[in-house]
Amino acid sequence: MTDDGSAGLMAMRIWPGRPYPLGATWDGMGVNFALFSENATKVELCLFDSVNAQSESQRIELPETDEEVWHVYLPDLRPGQLYGYRVHGPYQPQRGHRFNAHKIVFDPYAKSIGRDLRWDDALYGCPHGASNDADFDERDSAPFAPLACVIEPAFSWGDDRKPRTPWHETVIYEVHFGTRTPNK
Repeated sequence: MTDDGSAGLMAMRIWPGRPYPLGATWDGMGVNFALFSENATKVELCLFDSVNAQSESQRIELPETDEEVWHVYLPDLRPGQLYGYRVHGPYQPQRGHRFNAHKIVFDPYAKSIGRDLRWDDALYGCPHGASNDADFDERDSAPFAPLACVIEPAFSWGDDRKPRTPWHETVIYEVHFGTRTPNK
């Protein structure tokens, strides 16, 4: 705890990581984050403490880029961590570039949604209803943006067991459901 009674920011170890696989990947020791962006000038990983958080608790600049994939490895993170990105770059709508670091970007490679979208005008890159999309909206979308969640990829089979059916007794049948459903 700090003098003001708050938890304070955790000292986070930051390693370069790997460009693949894309998304957030827990390897049993930490989490690798990788995001593709051809035109970004900087990418920041935003870590959130809860689904009710109004802003990120930590912002970590992804230190490495390989072939337009930004990446970082955080050995101190675990499954269940909520996150999003702030992606910096040109705001040139006429050229198709709408980078706005005031907006949290959902990981397109996310394996789990940790917080649903809460509709608000702050989510738009330009003022909602503006006749000119060249206007730039500086409101922070963090309280409303959907967040991704780091998952534990292992699956517990519980009491399930392999069927152990010998190959000479196995029947593999392929069917197209469109040809096997009754016409009504």
